[in-house]
Amino acid sequence: MKGRVKDLSLAEQGRLKLEWAMKHMPVLMRLREEGRDKRPLAGLRIGAVLHVTKETGVLMMALKDSGAEEVVLAASNPLSTQDDVAAALVEYGIRVYAWRGQSSEEYYWCIRQVAESRPDIVLDDGGDLHAMLHSEYKKLAGEITGGTEETTTGVIRLKSLEREGLLLYPVVAVNNAYTKFLFDNRYGTGQSTFDGIMRATNILVAGKNVVVAGYGWVGKGIALRARGLGARRVIVTEVDPIRALEAVFDGFEVMPMSEAAGIGDIFVTATGNKAVIRREHFEKMKDGAILANAGHFNVEVWIPDLESLSVRKRVIRENVTEYTLRDGRKLYLLAEGRLVNLVAAEGHPSEVMDMSFANQYLAVKYLHENKGRLEKKVYNPPRELDEMVARLKLETMGIKIDELTPEQAEYLKSWSYGT
Repeated sequence: MKGRVKDLSLAEQGRLKLEWAMKHMPVLMRLREEGRDKRPLAGLRIGAVLHVTKETGVLMMALKDSGAEEVVLAASNPLSTQDDVAAALVEYGIRVYAWRGQSSEEYYWCIRQVAESRPDIVLDDGGDLHAMLHSEYKKLAGEITGGTEETTTGVIRLKSLEREGLLLYPVVAVNNAYTKFLFDNRYGTGQSTFDGIMRATNILVAGKNVVVAGYGWVGKGIALRARGLGARRVIVTEVDPIRALEAVFDGFEVMPMSEAAGIGDIFVTATGNKAVIRREHFEKMKDGAILANAGHFNVEVWIPDLESLSVRKRVIRENVTEYTLRDGRKLYLLAEGRLVNLVAAEGHPSEVMDMSFANQYLAVKYLHENKGRLEKKVYNPPRELDEMVARLKLETMGIKIDELTPEQAEYLKSWSYGT
């Protein structure tokens, strides 16, 4: 069975997108070429629930070309699939269950197909596959060598399983690789979030007041890009005092959402939590305020409150839903509250996903090579693999760096040198 996608006739268009991504993902392409020669994943069955984009496609092809017996892919969001890429991957021999615009039932049906393929190693983005395996497929989960997780949200869910003693296989938290979160979360999400907002609305960011909820690495990137695009004020809301203090020292205004609600023209959530913008905030917002979410799930802008406050709802542009409140004010929700960068745009640039997916590839290889030797825990990626990705990325960019002299290396290892 080849899976289920929207339209196989879109494959040629998808191949062109994959070709474009390959040109901008030199680290992963180098690993893929090495994998073709050495076939380090020979015989493995791999199941993945990731955003089905051109960048993900390059990763899936690299895994297959490195010897994987079968690669099965489903989408990690009902609206993020690039249907032409999905078709091209099926043509390449990857079993894909993904199409844009899935219902909730269809979304989880697709993830079940991945679980039921009896994978040896699983890759996830957000934790829905891991959660399903630990609730509906415990016997199958007990046979899995290990898994990976791409997102902060997913790592939080897996850490919860580990704390409760319920984790059934070791997981490498790819999200925690420095070459992932310092670049993908910050620069990738920062740029692609505004790409999505501007494609959906065609508004000018310069001169607007932008409110960013959350100042983790994703929030930092969004705030940085808002300032770079000329936002008049960039306001950060936070619950963590250390992150709030960091935002202040980075030059941003910090205040509670209850205050920011009446100031913002554009609101972007990036917290991983629910109901970050809710009834009391909607009630204070300006007419015409724009609401976007950059977190994994569509729970940060609390849609039930927005629905209950509204007397009319209509789609006014693709990916823009207008809510008319009882007093006549209009609020505009982008991408149905889902990941705006993937629903209204194409997700992160290939250059930054090059590092993220190189980490995914190396994590799969690491789990396979260490089968039976890892505890059922959430692991950070090994530092040497992180450094390998960084060195390869610098090399492909034509950048050289210094190396320690033997004397310097000895000095750093010794406790005996003083002033």
